[in-house]
Amino acid sequence: MLRKISPLLLLLFILWSSEAFTQNLYLSAVGISEKETKVIDSLGYQKSFQDFSSLDSEVNILKKKLIKIGYIESELLDFKKQNDTTYYANFSLKNKYRSIIIEHNGLVDMSILKLTDFLDDNNKLVIPIEFVEPTLQSINSEIANRGNPFSTLVVTDIKKIDTNTLTGTLSVTASKPRTIDKLIIKGYEKFPKSFIKRYLRIKTGQTFSLEKIKEKTRDLNDLVFANQIKDPEVLFTQDSTILYMYIEKTKSNTFDGFLGFGTNEATNKIEFDGYLDLNLTNNLNYGESLQLLYKSDENDQQTFDLKLSAPYIFNSPVGIDLNLNIFKRDTSFVTVSQAAKINYQINSKHLISAGINTVTSTDLLEIPTAAITDYKSNQFLINYTFTNRQNYDFLFPINFLLDVSTGFGNRTYNAIDERQSNFYINTFKIFNLNDRNSIYGRISSNYLISDSYLENELPRFGGINSIRGFEENSLIANLYGVLNTEYRYKLNNSIYVHSVIDAAYFENQISNQKGKLFGFGFGFGLLTKAGLFRFNYTSGKTENQKFRLSDSKIHLSLTTRF
Repeated sequence: MLRKISPLLLLLFILWSSEAFTQNLYLSAVGISEKETKVIDSLGYQKSFQDFSSLDSEVNILKKKLIKIGYIESELLDFKKQNDTTYYANFSLKNKYRSIIIEHNGLVDMSILKLTDFLDDNNKLVIPIEFVEPTLQSINSEIANRGNPFSTLVVTDIKKIDTNTLTGTLSVTASKPRTIDKLIIKGYEKFPKSFIKRYLRIKTGQTFSLEKIKEKTRDLNDLVFANQIKDPEVLFTQDSTILYMYIEKTKSNTFDGFLGFGTNEATNKIEFDGYLDLNLTNNLNYGESLQLLYKSDENDQQTFDLKLSAPYIFNSPVGIDLNLNIFKRDTSFVTVSQAAKINYQINSKHLISAGINTVTSTDLLEIPTAAITDYKSNQFLINYTFTNRQNYDFLFPINFLLDVSTGFGNRTYNAIDERQSNFYINTFKIFNLNDRNSIYGRISSNYLISDSYLENELPRFGGINSIRGFEENSLIANLYGVLNTEYRYKLNNSIYVHSVIDAAYFENQISNQKGKLFGFGFGFGLLTKAGLFRFNYTSGKTENQKFRLSDSKIHLSLTTRF
């Protein structure tokens, strides 16, 4: 009769059996002396393994590590099992070589070898042993980048010079230099060809370098109408090299508008103002843009602004910018400005342009005044723009902008001809503290220099796109500077709240007036399916004035991308 086995004993037996079958193996590696053992231990090899195959592989890796640090004559004297779980590996390290002198015999371009910083006075490669492998890899990569993607480097005829130094000869196996024979666009087949040649600077017949091509195509992400789906790929055939680029067209048209309202101090009635800003980009697949702005505000001022930008005209490296601006203030005057500029895109971030600007202003007053009168002006313009984008952020796609312009020329009125110059700057920067918190700072300034001034030629500022808390274009000055700041906090990827702290300084030589202005408030932004909705509540004051809630402004805007 069989005795019953206790469940506890059965469980202990199973656990012991499992432990026996999954028992770890251990490696002990030593040298023939205590000094050599310390060298081996310094390599930090693995000592515990689940099976013998992994242990044996670690021994081979250890041998290669010793060779890489200079013990090229090292040997594995013994490798045996010491007990049931421990294996013993006995090495003889022998001599450690410190460097190797490599004769290259002109097989590699000297400009490539100089990049290694290991050329001596005799133009020989003298490389510390531990840097031999990464140095040869970097040389080979540079050779590949210069049109030989299938090149290989080998050091042959290795000999001993002394106990510290080896010598060898560099052998290079290189194919015929490769050039880009064909370029194929996948995804957005109608992508402007001029942008491939001028913006990315990639063209057929160019020496093939995949790393440089990848570096160039990253600039696609700085375009507003297209981006890169994935890294470019290449197809090598026996006699051709075909480059594939993967691009998608993005929504780049924008519609922007806002509605503002506040209390008129004279009538105590609520008055509304607003604007319409339509930007059409790349609808003809040439990278062109058309911007239409119409603004009407509570001061009975109307602005019509039309801008056309056409890059790379006739596949040339230059583009053209045209601008028509009409400004009318009640029944006082109307000013028409026309500008034409030629631009050159240095790279994806830098743009320079130059051109001319003509202005004609007409006095509409029935009773003439000295401050407002007919005039004409002509100026030569120079402009520089730097843009650094952060397209991963849907709310704030531009991280840094610097737009600087200057103009100089003549203004004529009442048969009086005067020299004038104008300086303008608009720049902002977002300081990302972390994923949720950021600080926004913007500076805008305009300075008109002239012997005398007319009211209908002075720059205008104030409003949601200038110093907030004041009516749109209600302030005029020959010199002004505005500082806008916001502390922004993202509740999530589609909602943010922010503070409003603005300050401005202005000078008006016609009225002999100087002053400081301040704006305080708060706002929020909401990214919806319709677009980016923004709300601002701000109150403005002069330097010696107290805040009054009745002077506060509420601005609503919606930017839609389609």
